[in-house]
Amino acid sequence: MKKKTKIFVLDTSVLIHDHHAITHFKEHDLAIPITVLEELDKFKLGNDTKNFSAREVIRFIDKLVGNKNLQEWIEINKGLGKFKVVMDTDPKTLNAEKIYAAGKNDHKIINAALLVQEEFPGRTVILVTKDINLRIKAKALGVPAEDYETGKVYEIKEKLEPNNIVDGVDSEVIREIFTRGVTEEQGILGDRKKTNGYYILKNGKSSSLAFYNESEGTLERIEKEFVYGIKPKNAEQAFALHALLNPNIKLVAVQGVAGTGKTLLALAAALEQEKKFNQIILARPIVPLSNKEIGFLPGDANDKISPYMEPLWDNLKFIKSQYGENEKKHKAINEMELNKKIIITPLAFIRGRSFSNIMFIIDEAQNLTPHEIKTIITRAGENTKIIFTGDVQQIDTPYLDEYSNGLAYLIQKINGKSLFAHVKLEKGERSELANLANELL
Repeated sequence: MKKKTKIFVLDTSVLIHDHHAITHFKEHDLAIPITVLEELDKFKLGNDTKNFSAREVIRFIDKLVGNKNLQEWIEINKGLGKFKVVMDTDPKTLNAEKIYAAGKNDHKIINAALLVQEEFPGRTVILVTKDINLRIKAKALGVPAEDYETGKVYEIKEKLEPNNIVDGVDSEVIREIFTRGVTEEQGILGDRKKTNGYYILKNGKSSSLAFYNESEGTLERIEKEFVYGIKPKNAEQAFALHALLNPNIKLVAVQGVAGTGKTLLALAAALEQEKKFNQIILARPIVPLSNKEIGFLPGDANDKISPYMEPLWDNLKFIKSQYGENEKKHKAINEMELNKKIIITPLAFIRGRSFSNIMFIIDEAQNLTPHEIKTIITRAGENTKIIFTGDVQQIDTPYLDEYSNGLAYLIQKINGKSLFAHVKLEKGERSELANLANELL
């Protein structure tokens, strides 16, 4: 007996989150409310992430449809279901616009799902949206509603909170790491062993920081050394700097709450290696406050984006402050800024570029989608190192959470690969007050 397929009604938030979403529902059919097409049309202009996604979705649908009638079911691809556009937003039974409020697009989208339910009473109709409140409103009217699951990760606790303390290590092993700087691994790590893993080896009061070099099968000592005026204040910061400076590691994820030093360490490491790269780029996604576009802010383009880039400039100023104005490294940073050897920019401003001989630091990576993370990494050319920093608990975009954001996705999917290292910074070093807020508020 043939399995009965479902009909999924897609919200705009799903298509903006993943412009290939139409191809991710297997054999099931898809319905797109006409209101969603109207919203995509509104979003298509601009340089923000959602503008790019809207354009991609529109192109995808146009290519798929050709000269066919969108009000009829259209085959998507071999092995997949069909899709159509729901034109009407006035169901005969329940009406979301009469129950909630008229004229709101969310309510028109719920009505589209209600219409599909009326048209196909024998099939399961599900509204798919990244908008939590829209899901609640739909369920209140009897419309099953789900989050878009593609790209979500669920082993997040294990992957994002590495257990790197190895107790009971033979004291002779710790002594050898201290004296020789390296020792054979030989089962010391047990089931905690992973490629490019970082560990605190302990035996009573004796301890050592170590890096597991899989290609050599060794544990290597890690020192807390100054890097462009910045010295690691704890073990995790030492781990992060090691990963950031290691030429064999091309992709680094540095995770941690506010004040743990993620961006500062990444920038210091980049400056330390500036002769190895043609350019250092610091970028972050712009997430406007109160969901207002940056166009609401006064001034020209630079004036509008300046408030969002200020935290990155603050880190650069802090590193410069470690040196006097006449010292060599202070002057070197000024010269790099002047010659555009180091640039700080919104992520949207460098979309579409390929990166060769570049150290690329992406701050606030938890505000990126999995697709955006993939797009950035696939742009990497020869001699390029990419660093993502962020905190999966501090997401500022309305349609991402700790399971669906790009940073969590990256750590889950690439952990254990030879070109990748993940370090979680546990201890805040900004101030006692900041630490108190992170712990108790």
